[in-house]
Amino acid sequence: MSSLAWFGLVGAAAATVHLAVVWLLVSQWQMAALVANVLGFALAFGVSFVGHHRLSFGAQQALASQALPRFALVALLGFAANELLYALLLAAGLDYRLALFLVLLAVAVMTWLLSRFWAFRTTRTPTPL
Repeated sequence: MSSLAWFGLVGAAAATVHLAVVWLLVSQWQMAALVANVLGFALAFGVSFVGHHRLSFGAQQALASQALPRFALVALLGFAANELLYALLLAAGLDYRLALFLVLLAVAVMTWLLSRFWAFRTTRTPTPL
């Protein structure tokens, strides 16, 4: 399976976790959507890193010790964009579920680009023959 296909599947799994957590916390516990979004992000991060490191970008053979801090920075940048866009869409009157879905799609493009070309890029030097 291609890197992009794995990225989509892993991203869908992480987004499902994210959406489910937000939905549960907002609908069942009446938590504020922006607060619930922080918790959804935290749980989805673990799913995302493991899946992308092993499946989406596994062929790049980046060491987890190198990729984790880079991917954490990518994820935090994505989350900052997520929160800002989410707040704007909520303020515009969109339903919290539709707003979150749209934001997750937009941030996914940014995440793929940064992950593919920076976070999971191997920095290992080739072993001489």
